Amino acid sequence: MNIQEKLLYIQAKVKAPKNLYNSFGKYSYRNAEGILEAVKPFLDEMKCTLTISDEIVAVGDRIYVKANATLWDTEKIDVIAVSAYAREADQKKGMDDSQVTGTASSYARKYALNGLFLLDDTKDPDTDEYAKQTGAEKKDKQPEKGTLIEYASEAAIKTIKIMVDKAGMSMDKVLKKPIEELTADEAAKMIIALKKKLGE
Repeated sequence: MNIQEKLLYIQAKVKAPKNLYNSFGKYSYRNAEGILEAVKPFLDEMKCTLTISDEIVAVGDRIYVKANATLWDTEKIDVIAVSAYAREADQKKGMDDSQVTGTASSYARKYALNGLFLLDDTKDPDTDEYAKQTGAEKKDKQPEKGTLIEYASEAAIKTIKIMVDKAGMSMDKVLKKPIEELTADEAAKMIIALKKKLGE
């Protein structure tokens, strides 16, 4: 198995339920720790390791935490990496600076892992809450000019190509636009649909 096939296997098998509950917002959610716990058995089975690292990125006068989730194939020394960003709040009531950075790191790591293992969080209330706090447009509306769009990762695109080929389908019949133009959400939904078609 090459690293793409190993990642495809892990993506098809891993289940990371939303096992935490926010009593104030009345919603269930998952965190990075829960994802890691769910993934560990498959890393051992596939002879892979997973590393997560953070870096601080300045964009204008804003500070972002960039989390990098990297899957390593220990047999062939090959890697696949996915990154995600979370912006540090200007200030957070009751938190010191290190806690503000830690909160941004936790979010960034969670979404980097979501991207790598195709865990769909698009209906998470924490995402809705973020949208309310920032005044962001709802997902079903066209983004305003200048809004950043999160496109599908290289790993997700490769996974879709493998699954479409495995299903014996033609890419131009599956998609109405170039695969490189898929958003992260569209790619996640497409992979879920392909998993069902393949009976995985």
